[in-house]
Amino acid sequence: MPAENPVKIYIVEDDPLYLKFLDHVISLNPDHEIKKFTTGNALIEAIHEKPSIITLDYTLPDISGEEVLRQVKEFDPNIPVIIISGQQEIGIAVQLLKLGAYDYIGKDEETKERLNYAITNAKRNVQLINEINSLKKEISSKYEFEKSLVGNSPAIKQVFELMQKAVNTNITVSITGETGTGKELVAKAIHYNSRRRNNAYIPVNIAAVPRDLIESELFGHEKGSFTGAISRRIGKFEEASGGTIFLDEIAEMDLNLQAKLLRVIQEKEVTRVGGNQIIPVDSRILAATHKDLSEEVKKGNFRQDLYYRLLGLPINIPPLRERGNDILILAKHFLDLFCVENDMEKIVISGAAKEKLLKYSYPGNVRELKSIMELAAVMGNNVEIKAEDINFPSMRSEDKFTYEELTLKEYNHRIIDHFLNKHNQDVLKVAAVLDIGKSTIYRYLKEKQN
Repeated sequence: MPAENPVKIYIVEDDPLYLKFLDHVISLNPDHEIKKFTTGNALIEAIHEKPSIITLDYTLPDISGEEVLRQVKEFDPNIPVIIISGQQEIGIAVQLLKLGAYDYIGKDEETKERLNYAITNAKRNVQLINEINSLKKEISSKYEFEKSLVGNSPAIKQVFELMQKAVNTNITVSITGETGTGKELVAKAIHYNSRRRNNAYIPVNIAAVPRDLIESELFGHEKGSFTGAISRRIGKFEEASGGTIFLDEIAEMDLNLQAKLLRVIQEKEVTRVGGNQIIPVDSRILAATHKDLSEEVKKGNFRQDLYYRLLGLPINIPPLRERGNDILILAKHFLDLFCVENDMEKIVISGAAKEKLLKYSYPGNVRELKSIMELAAVMGNNVEIKAEDINFPSMRSEDKFTYEELTLKEYNHRIIDHFLNKHNQDVLKVAAVLDIGKSTIYRYLKEKQN
């Protein structure tokens, strides 16, 4: 019974008897689908069929096995090519292995055993490569712009446009936005849609690394360079070489280290702590902060020259409160996701709950909304999210009067109460802040007493 996913093995051999022998050996495994060729050019013409493995005779009547190997590797370097030859010269074998041959097997009494062993290992290698490629496609799909940042408001569409410009070049990107807006999601989406997607993405949260360890974290260290350095450590810039390094909370970096980072950016090389070796690095930099770096420069907290080096293509992610109907799109997205992850039936959001969601200011932004919707799913009736299921854990006192259904007079009283408490019952101060007559406040206080 043929396998559902057969392994396509192409045999290239001009000797009819040996071709029959190889066909017999390889076909003993029912998972193998075999196709035979007697010339190198015949194989090259069929290479678009994408065989899983190729066994290749070194001496062919039309072109050399070496030339066939070159052309196969040009078409797809991941196809394992097993050379089977009567040539016993070590130099030839070494040359072919250098060109990318998977294995070199001589035609002798051990051919059958060695061939089976080589094919078994090659199949594992092909399977591993396929799994890796599948994961890469999955990651790229996961970080498509519209999937990484959900929404269709004009503000978020502008972010998408800038992200698209960022993926087409290696320009440094500075990402700004309030905490919880999704800065790292933007960084990942840029990397996994760029030409560097197949190389490493290395995130470093500057604020989360102790100040005395951050230099070692970024640039690495040599054994014995400081107490506790029991072995050499490769830094994040080296790890990210060929790929992308994401420097989150860059504004928290110490001024002394800023100078060293500037040199790394300018020279494209690092020196490990305690070492003298200069190591070239090719790491694309994406930097993020919730602070205004230009203001940090004015305050003397951030180097101006580093600021201009990191500015590159600036992308500012708008806070959730400025994204309008995106709040409801995101709320549904997080709710649906939570239901899938917890094997729950789909839950809808009531009209009253939607109104309540739209009236809140979300100081924690998208991250807070996700938490709110997950809690609502747990607190609700598993059918519909109602207004009372929506809880705002980080609600500040000035937000409390913005979502309840009150009369205009009740709202006014809430506001006056809030500012009187804030300004220690100073009626004149509150009147100035709210731009109303002090008599209005006195009248309210009199009504309140009654």
